[in-house]
Amino acid sequence: MTALTKKRGAAESGDAGIGLGLAAFIANGEDLGPIVRHAFESGKPEALLQSLRNLVKKEEVEIEDLCRVHYEEFILAVDELRAVLVDADELKGTLSGENLRLQEVASSLLLKLDELLELYSVNKNVGDALATLKICVQVTGLCHICNKDIAEAKFHAALKSLELIEKDFLQNIPLKLLKKVVQKQIPVIKLYIEKKVCNEFNEWLVYIRRTAKEIGKVLISQASLDRQKNDRIRSQQREAEECSRIGFDEHAYALDVEYIGEEETVEFDLTPVYRAHYIHMCLGLGEKFREYYYNNRVMQLNLDMQISLTQPFLESHQHFLAQVAGFFVIEDRILRTADGLLCESQVETMWETAISKVASILEDNFSRMDAANHLLLVKDYVTLLGATMKKYGYQTTSLFEILDKNRDKYHELLLSDCRKKIDGIFAKDSYEQMVIKTENEYSMNVSAFQLEHIGIVPDFPYVTPFSSSVPDACRLVRSFIEDSVNYLSYEAIMDVYDVVKRYLDKLLIEVLNDDLLNLIHGSCLDVAQAVQIAGNIAILEQSCDMFLWHAAQLCGVPRQLLDKPHSGLTARAVLKASQNAAYNGLITLANSKIDEFMLLLTSINWTAEETPEHANDYMNEVLIYLHTLVSIAQNVLPREALYKIVCGAFSHISDSIMTVFLSDRVKRFNANAVAGIDIDLQKLEEFADDKFHSTGLSELRKETSFKDYLVEIRQLTNLLLSNQPENFMNPVIREKNFASLDHKKVSIICDKFRDAPESLFGSLSSRSTGQSARKKSLDVLKRRLKDFS
Repeated sequence: MTALTKKRGAAESGDAGIGLGLAAFIANGEDLGPIVRHAFESGKPEALLQSLRNLVKKEEVEIEDLCRVHYEEFILAVDELRAVLVDADELKGTLSGENLRLQEVASSLLLKLDELLELYSVNKNVGDALATLKICVQVTGLCHICNKDIAEAKFHAALKSLELIEKDFLQNIPLKLLKKVVQKQIPVIKLYIEKKVCNEFNEWLVYIRRTAKEIGKVLISQASLDRQKNDRIRSQQREAEECSRIGFDEHAYALDVEYIGEEETVEFDLTPVYRAHYIHMCLGLGEKFREYYYNNRVMQLNLDMQISLTQPFLESHQHFLAQVAGFFVIEDRILRTADGLLCESQVETMWETAISKVASILEDNFSRMDAANHLLLVKDYVTLLGATMKKYGYQTTSLFEILDKNRDKYHELLLSDCRKKIDGIFAKDSYEQMVIKTENEYSMNVSAFQLEHIGIVPDFPYVTPFSSSVPDACRLVRSFIEDSVNYLSYEAIMDVYDVVKRYLDKLLIEVLNDDLLNLIHGSCLDVAQAVQIAGNIAILEQSCDMFLWHAAQLCGVPRQLLDKPHSGLTARAVLKASQNAAYNGLITLANSKIDEFMLLLTSINWTAEETPEHANDYMNEVLIYLHTLVSIAQNVLPREALYKIVCGAFSHISDSIMTVFLSDRVKRFNANAVAGIDIDLQKLEEFADDKFHSTGLSELRKETSFKDYLVEIRQLTNLLLSNQPENFMNPVIREKNFASLDHKKVSIICDKFRDAPESLFGSLSSRSTGQSARKKSLDVLKRRLKDFS
């Protein structure tokens, strides 16, 4: 086989491969694009075209074979088509005839249809006209209603009409002129309504600022009534507790319908605010009106915070505080009822600003007040303001902080007032026992302060153991307690009783006690006045329990707490000390008066030739004075004090006589003089025993009686009159009979003692032997005392 033949064979075999691939792709309905692209890319498009031609020829052969197989069937189908064509021609002729007949019949109907369509057009135009007229009538009707509502100031209804026009009719008004007029007038009407409600609101602002003061006064008055009611209830509770402590009282728990009632309701007109707010919300200007309302109310508040400088604050404080109360009660009502006109933060901001300014004004005016009652009046109204505002949920702590800060100043002013009044009370007192003539006077001056516990009303006239300054001072102290409790009765102070007790101690110690000490040490008093002052102090010291109980009762403290240890007043111990000082002063005063009488002792005859038969004159004066002193003190002073004072007097008399014996004024004395002193002592001792029993002091079971305070001078007298004075040096006898005598004093006095001089016939006297023995014994005593020294 030649090379050309081989090459042709290879080409034919390659073409045959392409032809088979095309046939397979075509049979499968696949895309021939990749084969075509491959043929052209490989540079053999002719082979592809040749393969396609071969496929076409192959298919044509297959078609021819198929036609030969189905030839007869095609002939029959053509015959059937020709028969159908004949029938179609007949049908066409029939239809043409029927069409001609239908056109002849429908020509008359077409004329009637044109007429009907024209009628439909007219009907549509009339309907459109009626719809247009209906809309215009509705719009004009709404406009008429709107104008009528505006004329009658029914702005809400007018805005509803405008809203209805805008939403339902404005875009559908067919008449352009009417639509234009309506569109133009709607903003004008809204602006007119806005101005009208703003004018009403501005008038309301003027009205409500004027009304706020009256609102505040009514509410503060209501708070005052509530406080009085609470005070009455607490008073009844205290009475019930006291009755239950003593015994059950069937009326203690009775229901008092007098105190049951509804609180007074404060009414004020907020309609203009509600309407203005709602109208502005309807106009879409709600935020603008809220800001307008808030700014105007803030300006009014700033005006309210400006107080008059020409009018005293004491006269203007009620109006000022009532204005503040009324303002914020109104704001509270607005906050709760005006549907978002105010928010809580705005009200809190206004309240904080106002309360800060009020606190500043109060602090400034408190600092310039110089009278306690003025400060109390303002404080009372401030607490009522606080109670009123707290009911509405406002914080009032800063108000009470101002009151707490000025608490000490108030009490200092109150103490200053009390000091002046106490000075006046003591200055006008004559320090004589009060004479009560009527039961009412007794109730006012004695029973009211529990100054006596006799349990029954005495017969009148009745002489009290105290002078007029005692009930006056008690009345002043009780008034101080009430004023103190009144000032401290606000919620910021929980321990009111402890605070009142502290200031009460201060009053009793720094005012009452100091004035009493000034009376004791700085006044020229006689003994009767000094006795009365000492008795007054004793009663005032006992009254401390009554003062404390009164304070506890006002503060609502149970009585059981007062019985605890260390629950009493410090002032009681201080008054007790002052009472002792008064007793000591009285003793000093009594002793100084006794000294005046004892001066007469030096003028007696210390070397009398005969034994006296009666007491010396000085002793008579002393006994008269002591009788007067005991009589006065017995009716006024406690028995312990009476015992102390009288014992001091007897002790002083004993010391005075002893001092005279020791003094240089008595150079010598004899037994007759000593016998006279013995008579004096006997009378004094009888008086001492009598008074010790008649005053009831013997019932105190004291170990020492009045007479025992004369023991030193009595033992000296007994020694000098003794037949054997040398027994003094006997320890046993001295301890038994002369224990109170001092060796040195006895030695000095014995040196001055001279026995009675002998008369011309002294040697024949029966007493000469006894006198000589006593003289010898006395000489022995003198020597032994010198040796002892």
